[in-house]
Amino acid sequence: MAHIQRDKKKLLTRVRRIAGQVAALEQALESGDDCDAVLVQIAAAKGAMHGLMMEVMAGHLSDHVVAEKDPAKRTQEAGLLLELMKRHAR
Repeated sequence: MAHIQRDKKKLLTRVRRIAGQVAALEQALESGDDCDAVLVQIAAAKGAMHGLMMEVMAGHLSDHVVAEKDPAKRTQEAGLLLELMKRHAR
């Protein structure tokens, strides 16, 4: 996936931010924080994961569907993306 390599630095930055949020969640649980604080940490981590997924999906869409010259390959890649979106929406 060329877009993964092209956007590697940006994606790794997002992953590291997510790791920090998960570590903060773990710390909140360890220290016995109130459930509202824990829920905020969970929501932040979930939002960050969603943002990462959207970033990779956008790259896939632009590089492997829109820019694809071969109609059969374009259809295949669009189908793959659609299946991923269906799984993600559950």
